Amino acid sequence: MLPLELRGGVLAYFAFLALVLGAALGSFLNCAAWRIARGKSFVRGRSACPACGHTLGPLELVPVLSWLAQRGRCRCCGSKISPRYPLTELACALITLACLLRFGLSILCLRNLVFLCCLFCLSLVDWEISEIPDGCLLAAAAAWALCAPFVLSSWKEALRYLAAGLVFGGALLVCGLAMDRILKKDSLGGGDIKLFAVVGLYLGFGGGLFAVILSCLLGLLLAAVLRRRPGEPFPFGPAIAAGAGIMLLWGQGLVSWYLGSLSF
Repeated sequence: MLPLELRGGVLAYFAFLALVLGAALGSFLNCAAWRIARGKSFVRGRSACPACGHTLGPLELVPVLSWLAQRGRCRCCGSKISPRYPLTELACALITLACLLRFGLSILCLRNLVFLCCLFCLSLVDWEISEIPDGCLLAAAAAWALCAPFVLSSWKEALRYLAAGLVFGGALLVCGLAMDRILKKDSLGGGDIKLFAVVGLYLGFGGGLFAVILSCLLGLLLAAVLRRRPGEPFPFGPAIAAGAGIMLLWGQGLVSWYLGSLSF
């Protein structure tokens, strides 16, 4: 439920700020993912056109609007600019707004937004090179640890979430090793296992379990869309991230709906 101060005009104002901030975050995360996938630093160097190397000016870096104004082309060389840029900016804007509406103005909102941004970035990287960067996982774990004293009620609750992370990571590691022996090839990447451990850290046992199930369903759907054959590798990170994000934002309602559907 939203805090009392986030209603009417105040809510509209902060919702607008969330959309603007989210679009800017999406632009940064897309750039960071692109550079991480190519082994480049995302904290140094100005943004430039991948085709001609033209350094982008401020008016060329406005999320979504710059792409629309330039009709999806570089102003300098005329090369096409991938629609991935405005789409990721719009997606991140909506994610940021959803986080604000779900958690209100709070440290919990900030912590979960960092987690969602890490999921977003690692999904882009994994989609491109089939590798989950450890930096995203470490950033998410650090955000959890720094905010734990402010969002968790006691050290016992913190231990429960830590235990969930260890259990999910350990259980999937064992399952992955067993499947490797059965299939005689890698079945679950180390990055996926570490990602599930971080998901358990944020969602706990109940939410984490539903996230695992949802991630597997989304993974099967993704494999079907990509037309991957059984056993053929594909980027599982985006499916895990989507499942975790859905559970983080709307998990309570989904679990209540599911349990209600089992009642006779």
